Amino acid sequence: MTFLSFKENLKDFVVFNLSDIRKIDTRFDLRRLSEWRDKGYIKMIRKGYYAFSDLTINEQTLFLMANKVYAPSYISLEMALSYYNLIPEAVYGITSVATRKTNRFKTDYGEFIYRNIKPVLMFGYKLIVYKNHNIKIAEIEKAVLDHFYLNTHLCSEHDFDGMRFKSEEFKSAADRNKFNQYLKEFGNKSLAKRIKAFLKHINYD
Repeated sequence: MTFLSFKENLKDFVVFNLSDIRKIDTRFDLRRLSEWRDKGYIKMIRKGYYAFSDLTINEQTLFLMANKVYAPSYISLEMALSYYNLIPEAVYGITSVATRKTNRFKTDYGEFIYRNIKPVLMFGYKLIVYKNHNIKIAEIEKAVLDHFYLNTHLCSEHDFDGMRFKSEEFKSAADRNKFNQYLKEFGNKSLAKRIKAFLKHINYD
């Protein structure tokens, strides 16, 4: 298979892996990937996952990469808080939660960071459509809860101040009933206590 034919078959893929390749050519010679990578036609994101070198990089493509290269996962934590304009700082790395072990990958496209959560907590994300692809990202309520769940040091007024959390944006966008229901689903008394203190801090109690 020529590279032009290969690219035509996978032109709609932001990220492709070996399984995707085998669907278009069951006898594909994997050595071609190394050859095309050396020529600069493709880039390896992590082992077994690739993107075309001329791919347009934006927030959506980075989110799709994060979803694909370590599944099941969805964008959450600092990246989601930034996406919803709840924190003022630019975020270093694309942060996600996943049912697999905590991990991170440094790539040509930036760093992809994954924090482990229990499978029963893989809820509260929505799908954003981008060029016929679905991006999984935490809803605003779940992004906040995931962040507190995985950052147990956030428990005092000083900690809350340090977040520089934009409370008015949160209060105008979040669904209080959904937030409470999601919190209940965690079944974590320590988390509930810290969240109660945080909501009081932002005058949302």
